Amino acid sequence: MQPLNDIDAIHRLADDVLRIASGEDVHRVDPSTAPQLRRLAEGVNLLADRMAADRTLLAENIESLERTNRELRAARDQVIRSARLASVGTLAAGIAHEVGNPLGAILGFLDVAKARSEAEGRDTEILEAIRYEARRIDRIVRGLLDYARPPGHGADVSPAGEVVARVRTLLERQGKLTETRATWEIGAGSEQLVEAPQRLEQVLVNLLLNALHAVEGTAHPHITVCLEREEGPGRRLPPRRGDDPPELNYLHRRREELDRRGPGSVEASEEAIVISVSDNGPGIPPEAMDQLFDPFFTTKEPGEGTGLGLSICARLVEGMGGTIEAGESEDGGARFVVRLPATHEVSDSTLERTTEIA
Repeated sequence: MQPLNDIDAIHRLADDVLRIASGEDVHRVDPSTAPQLRRLAEGVNLLADRMAADRTLLAENIESLERTNRELRAARDQVIRSARLASVGTLAAGIAHEVGNPLGAILGFLDVAKARSEAEGRDTEILEAIRYEARRIDRIVRGLLDYARPPGHGADVSPAGEVVARVRTLLERQGKLTETRATWEIGAGSEQLVEAPQRLEQVLVNLLLNALHAVEGTAHPHITVCLEREEGPGRRLPPRRGDDPPELNYLHRRREELDRRGPGSVEASEEAIVISVSDNGPGIPPEAMDQLFDPFFTTKEPGEGTGLGLSICARLVEGMGGTIEAGESEDGGARFVVRLPATHEVSDSTLERTTEIA
């Protein structure tokens, strides 16, 4: 009878091995059910443990490779876009210079002609129309100059919350928010300092004016400005994972790449300031998403926009070491997110965390 028991134990062990081989990672052989084959059962369990650990490690490394591949593609697209924008900036500077000089002369002659016509009692309506169109060309030229101007880093710093507050005050004094409900969510990032606050103001004003234009004609126009702080990639990506073998770790390479980008880059910062502007307008057409920050591209009607606003915003944000993204808001409208590297906190700040609705 003992050989029969041995055969039964072998069959049970074989069944356990087949279950493990079929993908039941948690299944293990119970050595007590086969005392004759205890050492073999323990060996099978050790092998199963090693297989499960290797499978987990493989999945983590696949995820790491996929994440690295996505980041490489994003970096490649960013390099391509930066090179294209730089070449357009050079062209824009030349065009602005060549057009700006004769345009200034035209505006000067128009002022003289208008003054003479008024003195002689003649109608100046046509001259006013010409002057209006010339001023529109002048705005385009100034936009080209703003776009071509190297952004760089500014020496001034200011708390992010104060920048948002100044933009809000500016728009309220201009009466831009009288017919639109605006929600201002000022969170923990308000006390963080940002470089070149004037450039950030320019970006936010442009985004808010675009949002206000987008909600025109909406039954209940609403825009939301949110300021918060989040962990940056420099904190989220550790130099190594503790359980990674040296030959299969890729995160440390990404860490080195982030360090090479310098402390002024949001990709290398441990904390980031996040400012989002959302609206409940019609949203951004999917086919326009890839071209949204390209110079001279606009979704507005002909004559309503130059197509330089968002490209200038992108250039300014990149000059501050940040990123800007576009997407869909919770209300189905547009949502723009600006991320900037955060610096040290203001020690004597009296800014409080508030949520206000105007």
